[in-house]
Amino acid sequence: MPAFETNDAVADPGASGSAPDPLALPISDRERYSRQVLFAGIGEAGQELLRQAHVAIVGVGATGAATAGLLARAGVGHLTLVDRDFVEPSNLQRQILFDEDDARAALPKAEAARRHLARINSGVEVTAHIADLVPQNAAELLSSADIVLDCTDNFETRYLINDLCVRDGRPWIYTAAVGAYAATMNILPRGTRTGEPTACLACIFPSAPSGNLETCDTAGILSTAVNLAASLQVTEALKFLTRQAQLMRRSLLSFDLWTGDRSEISTSKARTDCEVCGDRIFRALSGDQRPHITLCGRNSVQIHEHHRPLDLLALRQRLAPLGDVRANGLLLRFDYPPYTLTVFPDGRALIQGTTDVGLARALYARFLGS
Repeated sequence: MPAFETNDAVADPGASGSAPDPLALPISDRERYSRQVLFAGIGEAGQELLRQAHVAIVGVGATGAATAGLLARAGVGHLTLVDRDFVEPSNLQRQILFDEDDARAALPKAEAARRHLARINSGVEVTAHIADLVPQNAAELLSSADIVLDCTDNFETRYLINDLCVRDGRPWIYTAAVGAYAATMNILPRGTRTGEPTACLACIFPSAPSGNLETCDTAGILSTAVNLAASLQVTEALKFLTRQAQLMRRSLLSFDLWTGDRSEISTSKARTDCEVCGDRIFRALSGDQRPHITLCGRNSVQIHEHHRPLDLLALRQRLAPLGDVRANGLLLRFDYPPYTLTVFPDGRALIQGTTDVGLARALYARFLGS
């Protein structure tokens, strides 16, 4: 019999004289967090604050997976995960919570992340929402969190988070990663325990970037950029959760890990004419800025993203390595089996192969940006 096997009598913890199975014993918090507690910025008091904290993560792709893993290991007591997408083989290069079984089963990312986080730290409560964050559900999904972390891939959702958090006085952190580029910015609205409010997202980006935008599926991405972005974001969140908001950075910080370029723009002052944090007009939250989406015939969804001019020939060059693509001056057709995207110069698109609006929006954001 191999040395690692035991008979039932010895293995049974209830048997007379038997020792408890060390593999079944719980891991104590004192042991788990010992090195973090030694850090002067956390300590015993900070660790207890983290245990009581609730963080919402919107998007559980590359940045979101890394962020969720870091927060769970740090002992944040409650994580809410919101994501509309599923795990694919191409995710495995950078989305560190997922494995080949998740990709083969095409598990929803929020649920796959919940399962893996339970194995990392069973003491953390994880709530997974397989959902598209929209004006109708944003308050319900995010309003109980102490801080919201943006790990999305599109400005449409970021403006929605910005509206909700500015309205409610809740801090959030914008984060982006594509290619070798990583960027992050703390948004500390009026009404939070952070002293003077910072600029909000709309102060820095009054309107979303337009035209052909780089995405991970068209420009690629380095896992190192993802992990840098997540590390910066989580560190800022830990400062807030341990009541050290005065240490939080008040700038839009960006790095290009490949070239070594670095830039930093001050966000310490809100823009006086900002529609959102100044005039408190919340167009994204009301749905005014949201592209109108309709079911269009059998097994297709149309996204009416007008007034976003696209260079179809340039888009054709970006999409060509990813699938069959045809374009002229009138439209572009891109085959990504089992889906086909037909894109028009004004930004409107028809996604064939699904009637799932959330999936259609995910495909649009993936290949065209948003």
